[in-house]
Amino acid sequence: MSQLLSNGTIALRALEPTDLETLYRWENDTTLWAVSDTIAPYSREALWHYLENYTGDLYAQRQLRLMITLAEDGTPMGTIDFLNFDPLNNRSELGLFITGEHRGKGLGRQALELLTSYACNHIGLRQLYVYISLDNEVCLKLFESYGYRRVGILQSWVKRGNEYRDVALLQMVF
Repeated sequence: MSQLLSNGTIALRALEPTDLETLYRWENDTTLWAVSDTIAPYSREALWHYLENYTGDLYAQRQLRLMITLAEDGTPMGTIDFLNFDPLNNRSELGLFITGEHRGKGLGRQALELLTSYACNHIGLRQLYVYISLDNEVCLKLFESYGYRRVGILQSWVKRGNEYRDVALLQMVF
């Protein structure tokens, strides 16, 4: 495994066809839909087509999703993504998901460190940004402790049930 995407504890790797059942389970976990903006379940067939057509070419697809795994045995424990990649302005939105049983162990921060280094040193991005609901204090704390700055509040940005919630826009400029 390349040292670029591994730190000895975790590794970031490309999606594989063998990830189908893991993605199916994660994407259809309705408790996660509030943070992923998902509104309907995914079929295995839809996810299979996604995996089958996924190239990992950030410039062609304007996104890059990597599986976060434990380095010692390859156990999947989440995903980290570049979304809405803008090559003209050298920026991308970032998405991070860590499974419940792996949260609170610093693994999300390690994934963030690996992806930020990759973004900066190998892709040449100038900035990364995230949208985080103000009620997601753990996630806000993680990104702010890593150096992301709150640059704005988007009012009534996301709908949760019958309520609209504000989100913070956080940005890291290299």
